[in-house]
Amino acid sequence: MNKQELVEHMKGLLDERMQVAWEAMEAAQDSANDQSKSSAGDKYETARSMGQLDRNMHARQYEQVRQERVILERIGEAETLTRGAVGALLETTAGWFFISVSLGAVKFNNETVLAVSSSSPVGLSFLGKEAGGEFQFLSKPHKILSIH
Repeated sequence: MNKQELVEHMKGLLDERMQVAWEAMEAAQDSANDQSKSSAGDKYETARSMGQLDRNMHARQYEQVRQERVILERIGEAETLTRGAVGALLETTAGWFFISVSLGAVKFNNETVLAVSSSSPVGLSFLGKEAGGEFQFLSKPHKILSIH
């Protein structure tokens, strides 16, 4: 499995999420701006407030995905890892794991790769381990077969 191609695929997934969050943020802002003042002033203010809350929620989502994209940018393609660390692609008896950002199950080249954060429980269990090392996943012991 080519780690750099996987990184590019994941960047594309994050770009799509960023686009969706951006569009939702703009739609919420437009909705808040388009509320027309009626004789029921409280209703107008409530609608504007709800629109602003929606916009802020989508802005936070956008920023979170943007930060995840930055993490992927930092994963060096020439970097060779021999231990579990951010940027390590691990082939295990439980399948493929990529210590990077929490994207969950990512379909790539007819394989499923679990993209996990280094701060997640399973990500933490990989840190510092070499090929042949053992870890727990879904309450079962597994082994790291190789690190890419």
